[in-house]
Amino acid sequence: MENKSKIEILIADDHSLFRSGIISLLNEVKDIQVIGEASNGKELIQKYFLLRPDVILIDISMPEISGIDAFKQIKKRDKNVKALFLTMYDGEEYIYYTMKIGAMGLLNKNIVKEELCDSIRMVANKIKYFGRKYTNEMLEEMEAKFKSKKQKERVDILRLSPKEKQILYYVSQGLTSLEISDKLKIGKRTIDTHRARIMHKMKIKSLPEFISFAIKVSNLQQIEKKQ
Repeated sequence: MENKSKIEILIADDHSLFRSGIISLLNEVKDIQVIGEASNGKELIQKYFLLRPDVILIDISMPEISGIDAFKQIKKRDKNVKALFLTMYDGEEYIYYTMKIGAMGLLNKNIVKEELCDSIRMVANKIKYFGRKYTNEMLEEMEAKFKSKKQKERVDILRLSPKEKQILYYVSQGLTSLEISDKLKIGKRTIDTHRARIMHKMKIKSLPEFISFAIKVSNLQQIEKKQ
C-alpha cells in the first residue's frame, strides 16, 4: 500500500442498514476511511474503477451481479485488487473458494470492531486474513485438502452420464421423480431407474445422502461454468 494517512475503503452490501453500521463504526477509526458504498455488484464494479480504494469489503450475495462475480470482473482488469468478503457463512469451503479466486480474506458478518479493523489493515498491506484461528500453514493444508476433494468430485461427475447429471440437477432443485419425468418427457419408471443406477454407482445408501450428492454435483458444475 502507498504511504497514505488513511486506508480507503469501498463497501458493497445490498442491506443499507448493515452498510450504515459498518460505515458508522469505521468512521470512528483514525487510519481507515470509507470513501464509497455500493448496493449491488454492478455498482461495485463502477465505483471501484472510479474511486480506486485500497480495500473493498464485499458481500458474497448481492443483486444484479453477485459479489463473487463482481470481484472476478474487477480482478480481470486489476490484478492488484485487495478484497475482503463478508458473509454469514465462513466455513472451510467458503474460505477455500474465496482464496481460489484471489480474495485476500473472508469475514463473518458478526465480526467485532477490533478484528474488522485489524483485518482491513492486514489486507491493505497484502497480508491474507481468514480469521484469527487460521495460520498460513493451516490455510495451505486446507487448500491442499480441498484440491484433492475437488479432484475426487470431478472424477465422480465424469462417471455420470449427461442424463444422470440432468436428473441430479432437478433433484437438487427439489423436484420429485414425477415432476422430473414431466420436465424430461420420459416415464417416471425410467427416472426411478436412473436414480437407482446413480445410487448404486456412487454407493449412496439413503435418500438424504442422494439429495446431498445431487446438490454437490449441481454446485460443482455451476462453479466450473463460472471459472
